[in-house]
Amino acid sequence: MYPNSALSAWQLAVIAVVAVTALTAWLAAVYLAARDPGGHDRAAAGSPAGPAATGEVEGAGADSRSPAAAGEREPQRPAA
Repeated sequence: MYPNSALSAWQLAVIAVVAVTALTAWLAAVYLAARDPGGHDRAAAGSPAGPAATGEVEGAGADSRSPAAAGEREPQRPAA
């Protein structure tokens, strides 16, 4: 005769726990990989103020700086 192929309740519970844990880990990995890195703003906020922080050399003209603030995109240049 063939042995009984039905699984017991504890075996079914182990299968369910492993499946739910794997799904949760996968969703957490996708969420962490897809989120926007926010460390750039915090690092810029903690930097000291002054010419060394902005990369500006003393004596350089005011037009040598970028018109965009830190963390912003530069404005588009007009087409030639």
